[in-house]
Amino acid sequence: MARARTASTHSRAATIQGMARSVAHPAYSKIIAAEPWLRKLVPVLVVIVVLILGTSAWLEIQTSELDAINALSIETELATALSRDEILKTIGERAPISIENPQAVLMTAIPSILAKSGRVIILTDTNGIMKAVIPSNAAVPNDIPNFDLLKFTHSPFGVVSTVIESLSGRTLVSVTRLPAPLGELAIYTPIDQNLSAWHKRSGSLLSMLCAALLTIAGLGAAYFWQAYRVRQSDVIVEKVLERLDLALNRGRCGLWDWDISRGTIYWSDSMYDMLGLKRQAEFLSFGDVNSRVHPDDRDLYAIADQLAAEQTNAVDHAFRILDAHQDWVWVRARAELVYDDATQSAHLVGIVVDITEQRRTAAERATADLRLHDAIETIGEAFVLWDADNRLVMCNSKFQDLHYLPQELTRRGTPYEALKPYLAHFIPNIRREQLDEGDSSAKSYEMLLPEGRWLQVNERRTKDGGYVSVGTDITALKTEEQRFLESERKLTATISDLRRSRVTLETQAEQLSRLAERYLEQKAEAESANRAKSEFLAKMSHELRTPLNAILGFAEIMDAEIYGALGHPKYKDYSHDISRSGQALLTIIADILDMAELEAGRIRINKHPLILNDVAQMTIDQMKEFAEAKSQKIIANLSAETPLLADQRAFERIISHLLSNAIKFTPEGGRITVTTREVSGAVNLYVEDNGIGIPKEALAKLGRPFEWVELDAKKPTEGAGLGLAIARSFTELHGGTLTIRSTEGSGTTVLVRLPIRLDAPLEQAA
Repeated sequence: MARARTASTHSRAATIQGMARSVAHPAYSKIIAAEPWLRKLVPVLVVIVVLILGTSAWLEIQTSELDAINALSIETELATALSRDEILKTIGERAPISIENPQAVLMTAIPSILAKSGRVIILTDTNGIMKAVIPSNAAVPNDIPNFDLLKFTHSPFGVVSTVIESLSGRTLVSVTRLPAPLGELAIYTPIDQNLSAWHKRSGSLLSMLCAALLTIAGLGAAYFWQAYRVRQSDVIVEKVLERLDLALNRGRCGLWDWDISRGTIYWSDSMYDMLGLKRQAEFLSFGDVNSRVHPDDRDLYAIADQLAAEQTNAVDHAFRILDAHQDWVWVRARAELVYDDATQSAHLVGIVVDITEQRRTAAERATADLRLHDAIETIGEAFVLWDADNRLVMCNSKFQDLHYLPQELTRRGTPYEALKPYLAHFIPNIRREQLDEGDSSAKSYEMLLPEGRWLQVNERRTKDGGYVSVGTDITALKTEEQRFLESERKLTATISDLRRSRVTLETQAEQLSRLAERYLEQKAEAESANRAKSEFLAKMSHELRTPLNAILGFAEIMDAEIYGALGHPKYKDYSHDISRSGQALLTIIADILDMAELEAGRIRINKHPLILNDVAQMTIDQMKEFAEAKSQKIIANLSAETPLLADQRAFERIISHLLSNAIKFTPEGGRITVTTREVSGAVNLYVEDNGIGIPKEALAKLGRPFEWVELDAKKPTEGAGLGLAIARSFTELHGGTLTIRSTEGSGTTVLVRLPIRLDAPLEQAA
């Protein structure tokens, strides 16, 4: 029976009428009305049950604890009384021992089992002083509670008990009196250590209570979760229904359920809204609906007959129906036949869509097509429109007359292949079938007609993939174009002349480019040769220095006569000349090596703070010997005391080369002055002499490597000509400058200007 009812409900749910009846059932309405109260009542019941269980468990635990303490108290009092009797029996039998050794009496009288579970047993005298204790290492309480004698008399066993609260917990104290000389026997029993059975029962009770509470909480959570899911489902259903109604209203749609056997029709709310009607009853009769259908569209009976005869199970029918404003509304009904097993009836269930706007648009489109056709006929150009499948959409009479098309080929839908024989000979260069179908840009070409006229065709792809072509007569324009051809030919000749001139200029530019490349190649070769020269000089200087050092060493040994006299005095003069000549040659080789390393860029300066005056004075002292040999005087006028960040060895070389040149070109008895001075962030070093001077035309050559200036034809210039070049290079490595001023016959002044501070050292070759 239940299965049959479920199947009936499922089949009825397949129809809109079945759903409407289910929702409208009184029992469903009562459940919906009572649901909020049920949701509020369930948590109250859960709380009440939890409170009852918790209260019952608490009362049970409290009661069982009192019972356990009472039982422990009775047990302890009985043990105290028995212990008292055993002590009295022991004292009676061994009185001397009881007086002399109370600990032995207590241990003899008290059984060992009584001292377990944390109990402490104390024996005192009549003054309350403790005489014995079991166990011996137990923590002894401060005092024993005082009880009146009357309490001991009226107690059942002559024992009085009480519970003491302390920081360590609750303790049960049982006290009994003993005859003199003994006082009292007290047993201290920790309550918490002796209630293990009660703790187990309480734990079991709490476990069962927690299990019950968890079960109730789980059931409550499941209920609330299910209620929450139901509420969420209801919200979702309501939203879906609202959106469905909104979609139907926005889409001008309605739902139909036509019970064919009973002749009743169910309309959704959106159907009433679409027609502007109000719902009077849940269902409409077949006659009510048919009376609103247009007389020319009343074939609902034929549809019913076809469905009854099982000739079809689906309907797609368009008709007009009257709305509330007495206007005809075009609708399209699409439905499917559904059988309701519960009522054993056939239902036509489907949707009805308002197509009034589509009908109106179709009518307006037909009118627009007629107007467009009339407008195309009035234009003076040949017009043709093709669809995406290369079928003719429309053309005007100009196009038909131009191509001599028969009337039957100008109908809508004629394929291009049928018109191709009439169109192909008019397109000289571009065929229609060769055009790029994916190209949306315009196509334009010209056609020469057999009668000598020219036609310009503009073709463009439409948005739906078709083509529209417009042909314009351009015969007058082509005639005018011929006039410009002659002018164009003349202009072409002029342009040709200009091109030849441009070719000539390009040839000259190419020649200049080749010359520039050749210059760069020769420059690179010269630089390579210069580097090879520097490397050769450096290598040769090293090769010459080694044997020269041996010559100088042997000359000095011979001059000093280390291994004995040479024999003849001339030999000593010869050895002295060899040593002096070797020193001069060694100086030249050192200069050549320095110059080669400077040109190769391998010399790096190591800057350290120094005082220029100290370096200048030290170099002057070294050079005085050479000046005194020519009876010359070196005057030092040093006033710059500011420290410089410089290479001391390089500065010694600069000053020594300048002084060497001054001594060389100053006659005997001359004067050489060395001056230092601070000038606006820099230190100037002046080396002045009153020698023969330098000609003006020779100043440009000074400072270049291996350049000599012949100042006296009778006396050739000695040296390699590298002194000033080395001095200039070292100066520039320090970021300074070297300047030479000279007057022929009056002397020469060399100025070395050095910056006091230099942020980034210049490590470039001189």
